[in-house]
Amino acid sequence: MLGTPVKARGSPPSPALRMTAGYVNSETICCASTVDRFLPSTIDALGTFFWTRARKTHLMNCMAAERLQKIIAAAGIASRRHAEELITSGRVSVNGAIVSELGSKADPEHDHIRVDGKLLHGPERPVYLVLNKPKGYVTTVTDPEGRPTVMNLMRGVGARVYPVGRLDYLSEGLLLMTNDGALVERLMHASSHVPKTYWVKVSGTPPEEAIEKLRRGIVLPPGPRRGGEKKTQPVSRPRLRLGQAPPGETRVAQPGGATRVRQRREKAEKTAPARIRLLREAANPWYEVTLIEGRNRQIRRMFEQVGHHVEKIKRVRYGPLELDVETGKFRPLTPAEVRRLKAAAGKKFRVSGF
Repeated sequence: MLGTPVKARGSPPSPALRMTAGYVNSETICCASTVDRFLPSTIDALGTFFWTRARKTHLMNCMAAERLQKIIAAAGIASRRHAEELITSGRVSVNGAIVSELGSKADPEHDHIRVDGKLLHGPERPVYLVLNKPKGYVTTVTDPEGRPTVMNLMRGVGARVYPVGRLDYLSEGLLLMTNDGALVERLMHASSHVPKTYWVKVSGTPPEEAIEKLRRGIVLPPGPRRGGEKKTQPVSRPRLRLGQAPPGETRVAQPGGATRVRQRREKAEKTAPARIRLLREAANPWYEVTLIEGRNRQIRRMFEQVGHHVEKIKRVRYGPLELDVETGKFRPLTPAEVRRLKAAAGKKFRVSGF
């Protein structure tokens, strides 16, 4: 009978044939009489062939699957962190089934993935922009205090982009904006050591001994983590007991049911070696400072340790990129700049001399 498993006359079906019964059908063996001319060894080989093909197809499908939060972020719906919140709140479905467990995977080429009922249409084209951030803007997507963010400067981009790293509220200069999550992860990884160059105006003239101390690396006292303190409404977080704060945070009850999230202070750590050269001699001199790490308010804290206040900071280079746009403006990176940036993200710099 067509479409049913068959066996050679006088011999039991082999294990390989039994495992591949679903593949032996009218498309492979036309009729039962045809099998009479097959030897048992041929049947075994045929079953092994189809089993191997099925196994390879299954492995390829598994390799094509990606984490849901990565797929959602690549589609420009939300950042990875926000995508995780969408998943845990039950707002994501795959092939009609709600998925609420982090770590779930899907194949963006074959699965139907929906967020709030809307079908994802694949990843956005990668966008790479260099922005000249002015003072008075927060380097974040949203600000709970209502201050203007760098996203207010990105109108007309046509894609959802995110800032890479941070420039504090009073700092200005080159800021990379992109939706390439893989590149962002490589650039922000502690082992990347992509050089970042700043022009720094200091109050008063530090002695050469102090500058040399900063070049070698200096121990910074514990300070608040990025973000300081912020007021939030009580929210439920996955995999946390009721009232338990996430790692690195302490919750303090406030009147009206709100909570204050007080982030624990960083440990005292020594900075990596830095390049520092004098740009302009004056009562309040300018220095060019190149770092290969990105601690919170690092340059300000470094000069404070040698007794000098930083008045201005402007980032002028980020890896192979140079600041060449007007304040508050942005431009796309050229293909050559993107290639050099990706190469710098994977390059291992010598910490001692970059």
